[in-house]
Amino acid sequence: MANFFIDRPIFAWVLAILLCLTGTLAILSLPVEQYPDLAPPNVRITANYPGASAQTLENTVTQVIEQNMTGLDNLMYMSSQSSATGQATITLSFTAGTDPDEAVQQVQNQLQSAMRKLPQAVQNQGVTVRKTGDTNILTLAFVSTDGSMDKQDIA
Repeated sequence: MANFFIDRPIFAWVLAILLCLTGTLAILSLPVEQYPDLAPPNVRITANYPGASAQTLENTVTQVIEQNMTGLDNLMYMSSQSSATGQATITLSFTAGTDPDEAVQQVQNQLQSAMRKLPQAVQNQGVTVRKTGDTNILTLAFVSTDGSMDKQDIA
C-alpha cells in the first residue's frame, strides 16, 4: 500500500488536503451545546478596621470570620489577606457548578452569626460580601530587566 502512494505523490497530496479540508468543515459545523465554567465561583468578604495593624486585624477579624465559614456547602478552600491599612479580604472558592447566588446567600447567613464576635469598629464600618466568579485565567507581566524599554515600548 505504501508503494501505491510513493508511486503517486500528487494523489497523496490531494488526498491529504481533502482530508484536512473535510475535518475543518466538520469542526466548524459542530454545534456548541454549552460553554463550560472555567473558573469556580468565588465569594469575597471585605472588612475594614480603621487604625488596626495587620496582626490585630488577623487575630480579631480574619480568623473569626474564617472559623464561621468552615461549614459551608461545596466550599473548596479559602484564602485571606490582612493589610496594614486596616482592610481584611477573605476569598472563598466553591466547587464548579455551585450557584454563585446561593453561595453568597450562605456566606451572608454565616457572616451574620460572626458579626457579634467582631470588634465594634468593624461592625460600624460594615462587612461587604460579593461574588467574583469571573476571574482572570491568565495574567502576564512584561518587564524590561535592563531598562532599555519603557511602558509604552512594552505595551
